Amino acid sequence: MTVNTVPEHNAWISNSIKAIEADYQRSADTHLIKLDMPSLEGIDIYLKDESTHPTGSLKHRLARSLFLYALCNGWINQDTTVIESSSGSTAVSEAYFARLLGLPFIAVVPRKTARKKIEQIEFYGGKAHFVDSSAAIYEESRRLAKELNGHYMDQFTYAERATDWRGNNNIANSIFNQMKFERFPIPSWIVMSPGTGGTSATIGRYIRYQMHPTQLCVVDPENSVFYDYFKERDTAITLTTGSRIEGIGRPRVEPSFIPNVINEMRKIPDAASVATVHWLEKIIGRKAGASTGTNLYGVLQIATEMKQRGETGSIVTLLCDSGERYLETYYNDDWITANIGDINPHLAQLQHLQQTGEWPV
Repeated sequence: MTVNTVPEHNAWISNSIKAIEADYQRSADTHLIKLDMPSLEGIDIYLKDESTHPTGSLKHRLARSLFLYALCNGWINQDTTVIESSSGSTAVSEAYFARLLGLPFIAVVPRKTARKKIEQIEFYGGKAHFVDSSAAIYEESRRLAKELNGHYMDQFTYAERATDWRGNNNIANSIFNQMKFERFPIPSWIVMSPGTGGTSATIGRYIRYQMHPTQLCVVDPENSVFYDYFKERDTAITLTTGSRIEGIGRPRVEPSFIPNVINEMRKIPDAASVATVHWLEKIIGRKAGASTGTNLYGVLQIATEMKQRGETGSIVTLLCDSGERYLETYYNDDWITANIGDINPHLAQLQHLQQTGEWPV
């Protein structure tokens, strides 16, 4: 018995893939910014600026891959409502691609999500569906998909497999290409923080596939299980509270988090993450989201340790999104005091490091 797919459906899928690929061709690669740190002589630090994507964050890459993956698997068609569970940035990017394809989009987001992100989801034609806790986003997304006969994109499961980790213009491929003419072209370390775990999986696999000596350090915020899981390998670890650093950290071990491609993990205090983006603004003249602070604080720890050992080399990390999304939170003194605490000790620590190349005793 032969079963044929409806020709109109195949044509719609082909046209949708072509529209996404055309959008990609119109986009330039993101910049690699070299951080000016004379006190860390012999160690070069770079920020891969993912805020310059059309939807303003690292998640633009993921959303593109997830839509292509769903299209090629036959999971969405011209009548499908797309649902995603997200802390905001992935939902913004998926709303963009849903609009590109003319599909309805619903983001299931925690109620505490930054208002600016909600406005951006709505700007691209999507709708926000609120839940009271980060842990509730998964089941509510499944329920909505079933109720609406839609498709739950499920970034937390498919992030690590939707992106081609061997190359094909992924973020790791881009980093190593942009480093070719630098003083230390092969990074000693790449440092990043996990949300789904998909980007760390892509980078870690790419490093191994290309046989680079680069090490991957993953930095985790407070109220996240990834660090403990990395140490204990217990998938049952859960938390009842979510991360205060939007976009990273999870209350459960996500299926896309692949610990065996990671060389080292570190836990970064939330106050240090927020302090670091305030400190960074004075160096590059721009605001970044707090997840960038988590990344960069880990970079500075590793850089000072390299200096103490007399090592030279380069370290690359990600500037995940713009701080303009967080003016009411990470750049609001009252909010910081109420939700994060005193960041001044960490600011003093970072200023001392900038001047001396060493952490204060």
